[in-house]
Amino acid sequence: MREEERRRALDRERSVALALHELIEALDRRVPHVERVGEIRIACEAAALRKKAVARIDELRSSRFDSQRREDELSDAVMNDDGAPQPNA
Repeated sequence: MREEERRRALDRERSVALALHELIEALDRRVPHVERVGEIRIACEAAALRKKAVARIDELRSSRFDSQRREDELSDAVMNDDGAPQPNA
């Protein structure tokens, strides 16, 4: 059951990351029209939104990496544990 929950969480993270990438691509395609009223504010808000999206993608990558690393460490510990006392390093 735990593996299934982990898989679902990873799927959700991938979906969020994909949506954020699509948002960034759309923001990058947008051409500011400085002649329009309020365009400077819109462009600034778009830049801030893009920055937040990039940061969130980095967080997702980092948490996925940390989670996988912890899982690997636990797996290694279990696979190497023969019940004998561990030698001091």
